[in-house]
Amino acid sequence: MNKIVKEENRAIQTGALVSVVAGLALMGAFAVFAPVASATDQRAPEVPDDIAVDAHNKVHFHGFGRGVQIYTWNGTTWGAPVPDATLFDDEGNVVALHSAGPIWVSNSGSLVRGSVIQPTVTMDRDSIPWVKLKAVEAEGPGIFANTTFIQRVNTFGGKEPSTNGVTVGQVASMPYTADYFFYRHSND
Repeated sequence: MNKIVKEENRAIQTGALVSVVAGLALMGAFAVFAPVASATDQRAPEVPDDIAVDAHNKVHFHGFGRGVQIYTWNGTTWGAPVPDATLFDDEGNVVALHSAGPIWVSNSGSLVRGSVIQPTVTMDRDSIPWVKLKAVEAEGPGIFANTTFIQRVNTFGGKEPSTNGVTVGQVASMPYTADYFFYRHSND
């Protein structure tokens, strides 16, 4: 029995490793051909109405995120994803880190914590959804100061594994990329 379980675990781990390697290869190919988010481009993205930000808020920062969505098997599902990503400006410089919360912490001394506003929008069934988040905390000087909303769009990858986990607590890190738009209130 233990031999069978070990062989199943090895097969799942090998399959997960192949999935991650394939995902990273796809992300690399995608990164070569995809336009890099421009930190100086202040235009709001074209999005479905469900995640649009009202006209009283304007884009003040646009960054490109690359990282993983981390899932933990709870015995019945993979649970909610936890991001672990890096945001880059249009020149490829690291600008911020993105982690659980969700929270973004910038190199310029600011942070913003967001809360997802439902509904989210699935644009590609093989990628995590596009979302609009309300900033529930924004502090410190820098690019995230006074942020009111965040959008995650143009997502690629990051979905939970397509197969069940083997043991409770098993972790799967799924590569993804996305564009992030940060908004501030405008008097325009």
